[in-house]
Amino acid sequence: MMERGAMAHFRFGGGATGTLLHPLVAVGMLIAILLILTLPRSKAVTPFLLAYFTIPVGQVVVLGGLHFTVLQILILTVLARMAFRGSSSQGKFAGGFNALDRVVVLWSLLELIALVVQWMDTQALIKGLGDLVVYLGGYLAARFLIPDREAVQRMFKVLAVICVTQGVCMINEQISHINVFGLLGGIPLAATVREGHIRASGWAGGLVAGPFAGVLMPVFLWLWTREKSRMAACAGLAGATAMVFTSNASTALSAYGASLLGLGFWPLRKRMRLVRWGIVATLVGLHLVMHGPVWSLIEHIDLTGGSSSYHRYMLVDNCIRHFGDWWLIGYKYYGDWGFDMWDLCNQFVVAALTGGLVALILYIAIFSRSFGAIGTARKRVAGDRGQEWLLWCLGSSLFANVVASFGINYMFQLIMCLYCLLACISMATFEARQATVRRVVPYASAPGAVQEYVTAEGLTS
Repeated sequence: MMERGAMAHFRFGGGATGTLLHPLVAVGMLIAILLILTLPRSKAVTPFLLAYFTIPVGQVVVLGGLHFTVLQILILTVLARMAFRGSSSQGKFAGGFNALDRVVVLWSLLELIALVVQWMDTQALIKGLGDLVVYLGGYLAARFLIPDREAVQRMFKVLAVICVTQGVCMINEQISHINVFGLLGGIPLAATVREGHIRASGWAGGLVAGPFAGVLMPVFLWLWTREKSRMAACAGLAGATAMVFTSNASTALSAYGASLLGLGFWPLRKRMRLVRWGIVATLVGLHLVMHGPVWSLIEHIDLTGGSSSYHRYMLVDNCIRHFGDWWLIGYKYYGDWGFDMWDLCNQFVVAALTGGLVALILYIAIFSRSFGAIGTARKRVAGDRGQEWLLWCLGSSLFANVVASFGINYMFQLIMCLYCLLACISMATFEARQATVRRVVPYASAPGAVQEYVTAEGLTS
């Protein structure tokens, strides 16, 4: 077993000893930075996402011993534009700084504080600050770059292009056993093989690329409803499907299935409270009658014949049984809990062990507040099928992210995908509030009478 001191060194002192930047990546990064700084705000999301979701995370620039991935540099570029060219918070973010924003900020800062307190190490602080650029800076960048419906539609088109490109590359990886992105450096060139099956990786690895594509299916279906975007929607759906199945991972297939399941509840959108309580009752009932705990159901989810479903079950089980170890500020020696427990392939467990109970609650609150905002907004725009469908597709994609969180920890690319979705939700719910205000009509206007108004939410004076 690795010594605890050596483990700390591996966590915070590893990585390339020098700059690893392919010339093509360097040129692409510089072009992206220039476009981010000069294009109109709603169009700057295009170069940002194209660069962020095509450049391997292993491409780094080392300055003074500090590692800056290209992805971090892109985020810092957006933050610099926001700081020097933005105005008030109302102007920087659609609808202003809202409750969801506050939850994400608190979660990100608490994770940093807990990491520093756990380790009391300079290298841990440096790593924590680097992660903060992604986990907080990435969210602020996404919120800034998605100010309106036009930016949302453009973002989904860009993601469709990324998916179809990655899908073609991952199909080629299945055939040639070579990952073309490995030619750039920073990721393996040879395809990953498990149980005799190739796990196509693309630019991010099969465990990331597959779920990334799976959670995007609903937004591509919404894109289909936009007449001038149907070709992009078809490309996105085809590319995302190719990515999911060539990745050959249960988490990817689960996210894909969850997306379709969420969309399937569209006819029951006005009865979701009953559906939610039905799910809770079912889980409680299963926990009472099963021989093991209800979370042991994770052990039986193997959609590819080679999934580490038992490991995922044991990870959750150990986390629950060792509650006393991590509830305050997390726990750094979880690797001692058993075989392969160092592999935190569950984002909820990651939130618990790296930040404690409050961090876990905040991470769950990100989803609960988002679902709540979507539900409220859908009621406000009831009757407007176009807006209802957008909100429902966003909710289905969010549900797919919840499912994916049980099978993988959200690293750089997946967390940015989630943040883009959260930014779209904030924009769409703000748009719904504006639509409610616009629908205010005079209810009574007799001379001398108190003016009353009817809104989508009821009668007010």
